[in-house]
Amino acid sequence: MKLKAIIKLVIDVVMTALLLALMGYQFWGEAAHEWIGAGMFFLFIAHHILNLNWHKNIFKGKYTAMRSATLCVDILVLIVMLVQMYSGIVISRYVFDFLPIRGGMSAARRLHILGAYWGFILMSMHLGLHWNMIIGMLRKGFQKKQKLKICHVVPTVIGISIAVYGAFAFVKREFFTYLFLRSEFVFLNYDESKILFYIDFLAIMGLCIFIVHYSAKLLRKFQCKINYLRRTKNEKNSY
Repeated sequence: MKLKAIIKLVIDVVMTALLLALMGYQFWGEAAHEWIGAGMFFLFIAHHILNLNWHKNIFKGKYTAMRSATLCVDILVLIVMLVQMYSGIVISRYVFDFLPIRGGMSAARRLHILGAYWGFILMSMHLGLHWNMIIGMLRKGFQKKQKLKICHVVPTVIGISIAVYGAFAFVKREFFTYLFLRSEFVFLNYDESKILFYIDFLAIMGLCIFIVHYSAKLLRKFQCKINYLRRTKNEKNSY
């Protein structure tokens, strides 16, 4: 694996860990939450710098359904990150407290709740869209020569199990309430177990990855079928 690919993978792993830490605000406190958020934003910038080719090629080439879906998710992630940075700066009491910002606290808090929960879902979806690449890297790392059927069945069964529990955790953690801002305050249980909390959020992330990963597979198969039908039609017309 090339050095650049390793750096990109490390940044993505750290960003995922920081995202989970940010969702557990009650465990780390306000000051740590702000510093973690600032670190997340700088890593996000680094992520985009390392993927400059993606930016250069946005207006090049043909846009398939899969490429369009990926672009939409990536743009939404970018928007959410900018919203989070803006709202985070406005409500900051530690990291950006030196800035002469006054007012707009109420609106910024609402935006921060929306950004936090939509950001978690969208970044999980982003991982799902690139899950094939992650699996490919892991396979290269292990360098498996024998392709056993069990190697495909077991991960699928585990994925389904995580997705099922993730759906339960999604409801339990009231994601619909916060995604659609039915409440302007997030209920924080300061006494709950960190382990159980992060199991729930990892499962919700796993649910998003599972849905998007297999939806992307179906979309690619559908696109291949459409391309095949078009080629067949063109070949018939050429005779």
